[in-house]
Amino acid sequence: MKLKFIYKLIIAVFVCLAIGFIGSIATQTSVNTWYLTLNKPVFNPPNWLFAPVWTALYILMGISAALVWHRGFHHVWVKTALYHFGFQLLLNALWSIVFFGLQKPLLALFVIVALFILILLTFKWFKVVSSKASYLIIPYLVWVAFAMLLNFEIWRLN
Repeated sequence: MKLKFIYKLIIAVFVCLAIGFIGSIATQTSVNTWYLTLNKPVFNPPNWLFAPVWTALYILMGISAALVWHRGFHHVWVKTALYHFGFQLLLNALWSIVFFGLQKPLLALFVIVALFILILLTFKWFKVVSSKASYLIIPYLVWVAFAMLLNFEIWRLN
């Protein structure tokens, strides 16, 4: 591997994990209080599962972004792909802030729907630049689809 790619990989994974850390701060404000009092659907995973899943997803996202970035930020398709990626990262953190920090499941549902759409667009643009990068986004897309359903059910049940 080239040193430039490793540099980009470290930065991209770090940025993704940092966004996850920001989201986890908001999550910690109510995951052991307010969240425990909510009615949840039967398919709600145990709380301990979320941190390792999200960590793995952030690492895959970072690898994916590095693969796209490595194609050259001077290229318009790379810029477009990474802009979509950046905006979806912001919505990712915003969802945790709205759902857990503000304790607003309905508003969070709107955020996660927008997040899902941006991930789809990110997938599309990553596919234009690098098929490998787009495939690495698929687990994230699936998990967010599941989280969207979970968010909807929590809102509906409460």
